Amino acid sequence: MSKLPIINLQGKAAGEYDIADELLTYDKGLQALQDAVVRHRANCRQGSASTLGKGEVAGSNRKLWKQKGTGRARTGLRQSPVWRGGGVVFGPKPRDYSKNQNKQEARLAFRRAVSEKIAGGQIQVVEELSIDAPKTKAFASLMNLLGVSTPALFVTLDVQSDLVQASRNIQRVEVTTVNNLHTYQILRYPNIVITRDAMSSLEERLKKAKGGKA
Repeated sequence: MSKLPIINLQGKAAGEYDIADELLTYDKGLQALQDAVVRHRANCRQGSASTLGKGEVAGSNRKLWKQKGTGRARTGLRQSPVWRGGGVVFGPKPRDYSKNQNKQEARLAFRRAVSEKIAGGQIQVVEELSIDAPKTKAFASLMNLLGVSTPALFVTLDVQSDLVQASRNIQRVEVTTVNNLHTYQILRYPNIVITRDAMSSLEERLKKAKGGKA
């Protein structure tokens, strides 16, 4: 049984959260983690870069000067890649960079990521997360009380617009819900703060992932 310390909004100890060791995975899943990160980063690429080739650049088909007798190098169309404003040779075209990963590997990667964070003591459980007003100063004060430094990920059970709005102006801080939590986020942030309710929901996700169900 792994134990996670629970603190309150004043940063004081408020008990421990127990999580069964059979829900955690330490002996496999490194390749699945790598694939999950590559997939996420690839899926974030827009793939919208585009250039015009020689046949796509607007212009006349007129030969710029005659082939011989000028003392200059021969030339053809103004759209030639050797001219400024001409076509691009082997330039990028819109493409789809997205990658796939089967559900079993994705679940394994998620379990391994959570397990590593728990083993490294990088997950902190709080009784609740709340602020008086959606202000950056209020969120910064909350972080100071909890003793959390950036980069940090805050995980709640449901969407809390006040927390999301208040954290926008703080660099390297993200607020998400437990249902939207994914492997790349877990690996990206060295400090993860999660509410007790969200941790219970995360435990349910680990149980489903362990059983191979969606």
